[in-house]
Amino acid sequence: MMRGWLFSGTNKPLQLIEKEDPKAIPGHVVLEVKAAGLCHSDVAALQDPGWMPLFPNGPVIMGHEFAGVVIEVGEGVEDLKVGDRVGVNPMDRETKITAGYNYDGGYAEKVRVPAKQCVKIPDGVSFVEGAAATDAGITAYRALFTIGQAKEGTKVGIIGVGGLGQFALQMALIKGCKVYATDISPEAKQLAKELGAHKVYDSILDMKEAECDVIVDFAGFGQTTAEALEAIRPQGTVVIVGMGILEANINTYLMITKEIKLLGSNGGTVEDLKGVYDCFATGKMSPNLVTIPFEEIDKGLEKLKNHEVKGRLVAVFE
Repeated sequence: MMRGWLFSGTNKPLQLIEKEDPKAIPGHVVLEVKAAGLCHSDVAALQDPGWMPLFPNGPVIMGHEFAGVVIEVGEGVEDLKVGDRVGVNPMDRETKITAGYNYDGGYAEKVRVPAKQCVKIPDGVSFVEGAAATDAGITAYRALFTIGQAKEGTKVGIIGVGGLGQFALQMALIKGCKVYATDISPEAKQLAKELGAHKVYDSILDMKEAECDVIVDFAGFGQTTAEALEAIRPQGTVVIVGMGILEANINTYLMITKEIKLLGSNGGTVEDLKGVYDCFATGKMSPNLVTIPFEEIDKGLEKLKNHEVKGRLVAVFE
């Protein structure tokens, strides 16, 4: 028997339950989970009934960002073997089936996942880093490099230096970009300076002087997107990731006259996850990751709800 944190509906506390160990089936592997990241989307699901359609199969063990060791391999799986250290891209982008939503996820001691969504963790990269990379990491990576097309020499603007923004800032520097950042929090602005941003601005509009090629809005509060259009250079690209609010009033005159590309980015792919792990393997990544025991996942989500966590919260398993 294994233990896991069961989600049974909005406004109901997670329950630490026991259930039978998962067994490998064709095309899948079973992992012994070593680390699982805690996400604000899980907090939202616990509070907002609007999230319930995302849980179509009833009660489910939560957790969509996790890493572990392969302990069983299903029929037809050739690229993985018992003992491999892997992180898991939580969503199959073709079917939209997602760990922790459609089927039992990583807030558990063991989990069964499709082998095609697993990526081997490089030597020297910890399980905690490997787990955090599967959500905050790939979301930031995809927005910057896959959607935003940033590369060496690109001037990158980052709005919001939180869990995702700090990943983006460090990966952009590793890839040779020139990075500018802004945040409303003095602590976040200080973190951006410590992580090596070329310049940190008090406001998005102040970032206009940097003439950024790409600006990624990790806040997504409507006004942040509108101001990014003001700040971006002509023929630049603004990528929206944050979902602070779900609507924005934008200046189409600016978009037309400056020929701005305004793009959305969501999650990431297995290739994006490999890219994050490559960045970690350089030894130059040091995102603020805070660990708690597996047994305190419910308390950790409560801390997230109350905005008591700086950085990314990750549960570790003994």
